[in-house]
Amino acid sequence: MTGATSLLARRTAESLVARGDTVVCLQRHAGEIDTEQVLGDIRDADLVASAAVGCDAIIHAAAKVGVVGSWREYRSINVDGTASVIAAARRHGIERVVHVSTPSVAHSGHAIVGAGADDPVTGRSGAFYAESKSIAEQMARAASGDHLAVVAIRPHLVWGPGDTQLVGRIVERARAGRVALVGNGAALIDTTYIDCAADALVAAVDAVQPGARCAGRAYVVANGEPRPIRELVLGICHAAGIEVTPREVPRRIALFAGGAIERVWQLRRATDEPPLTRFLAEQLGTAHWFDPRPARDDLHWVPTVSVDEGLRRLTQWFRAQ
Repeated sequence: MTGATSLLARRTAESLVARGDTVVCLQRHAGEIDTEQVLGDIRDADLVASAAVGCDAIIHAAAKVGVVGSWREYRSINVDGTASVIAAARRHGIERVVHVSTPSVAHSGHAIVGAGADDPVTGRSGAFYAESKSIAEQMARAASGDHLAVVAIRPHLVWGPGDTQLVGRIVERARAGRVALVGNGAALIDTTYIDCAADALVAAVDAVQPGARCAGRAYVVANGEPRPIRELVLGICHAAGIEVTPREVPRRIALFAGGAIERVWQLRRATDEPPLTRFLAEQLGTAHWFDPRPARDDLHWVPTVSVDEGLRRLTQWFRAQ
């Protein structure tokens, strides 16, 4: 497994170990996980090949995320890193690769309502993460053939206890009194509780093999419970014990502000995450939820923790901190 220090990859590795699998984790920094760990850069093709010796499957989760950085950096990590993984699989005759992608690869600024895993979109200027992940997914799926099976899994908005991305950022802004919604927060958005997302990757490892229906295909995984974004944001804030009244920002203004902030960040060469980008405003202001049936039918995966149960567990976690 690459990138095992992320919340999703770490939870997946723990699930694999718990059922008796031997897991080798390739990552940049040592993590608190009871597996063999190889420290290094995913762009080092020889290191990736060395770490894969003796393995019979690869879960490729390493990636540069966020919105801060140059196109060269995003491309080298997300695209060239994926090339290293595919090369290692071919070198050692590894037949099963699970490529962790993102629904952002198919997001073009319009609402996504009950869709499947549409083809990745490329040619988006400025959206370096989504663009690089689109290219990487296309490369990974194209490598699938008679002797190597690759499946792309797109977990949608993963959250849960310990999450520093979605949960962490919402709570940080709530504590600072800076929670805002694009529009009135009524757009329906599906999410994935962390345990469900990890189960999906485990299911993908078991399902993918040469000749399998899922080989060469992409699947969006989510809880299958679209909720208004306002409800989700308030639910996370309540779990953290914070009462908030979000400000509402018209979509047109949010898009303009996101574009302006992006330009300021580029001029400043800032290294911290901007509070808003145009791409983020598009996602927060439009519905995006997906058809859960392909993952259910082809991967034999169904979510086992509901959004409400996830919020209850999140509340317990915050109380224990």
